[in-house]
Amino acid sequence: MAPIGQLTQPTKRLDALARARQRAALLPDCLAEARRVANTVIAGWHGRRKRGIGETFWQFRPYVEGESLSRIDWRRSARDDHLYVRDREWEAAHTIWLWADQSPSMLYKSGLAPVSKESRGLVLMLALAEILARSGERVGCPGVMEPVSSRNAAERLALALAHAPLQTAFPDLGRIGRMSDVVLIGDFLDADETLENCIGPAARRGIHGHIIEISDPSEESFPYTGRTEFRDPETGRKLVAGRAETVAADYRQAWLARRDALAEGVRRRGWSFLTHRTDRLASEALAAAHGHLSGIPAARKAEQS
Repeated sequence: MAPIGQLTQPTKRLDALARARQRAALLPDCLAEARRVANTVIAGWHGRRKRGIGETFWQFRPYVEGESLSRIDWRRSARDDHLYVRDREWEAAHTIWLWADQSPSMLYKSGLAPVSKESRGLVLMLALAEILARSGERVGCPGVMEPVSSRNAAERLALALAHAPLQTAFPDLGRIGRMSDVVLIGDFLDADETLENCIGPAARRGIHGHIIEISDPSEESFPYTGRTEFRDPETGRKLVAGRAETVAADYRQAWLARRDALAEGVRRRGWSFLTHRTDRLASEALAAAHGHLSGIPAARKAEQS
């Protein structure tokens, strides 16, 4: 973990089994919250539906002279004096891989936030799965669940996560097809080269990606004063500040520099980069992620509204 990541409030170190049980217990509430959040933004998600070749019924429309008579739906046309054609939906389902960080640093929750970083990450991942599934897209999770095209994809993903081994490393993107999208959600406190080693080869293969960095408000504002002990949740190493307020300015500068470097590296690969704080509404991050997955970044959507 980079030095900046060591400045984190104490978090009890859990063994792998206890950690997995804790995550499994968290998932039902996260799934319920994900569905609630998804419903708040679902009206703005139009998916990729259009008329074309496929098996799924889309709509009836009036017959146009010159079209093949075999396309007429005679049962529907018999209801009145007009001829109707049964249109099918163009099947262009896209595969989107979702991943949320499970490392110990994601357990952190300060008094300034209502939820932990892990909880918010899971909610965002499951909410994205819910919306994408409703749009007919295929949803998967690297190393956890192969892509599925199903209305209950979010529920299936939550179940797969509950039974999957705890994974604290970045996912292996080597088997992901070049026309897929990848969404990685986490605090990304690891060294920059660790993330680069994950996304670099994928980006070179033409995979589109999106990074959602989650942070606790205290990690940005550094509200500590007086003697404060900080402990790295992954290594247990400690740092004691006699007067924490004296390092606050340097800490904030280092934090922002780390984020700027991370964002620059991600965008240089052609991937999008979003930031989200756990004291903000989950729907804000979900709507922003929707914009990038739709090819319309949040800033452009605001201009168009």
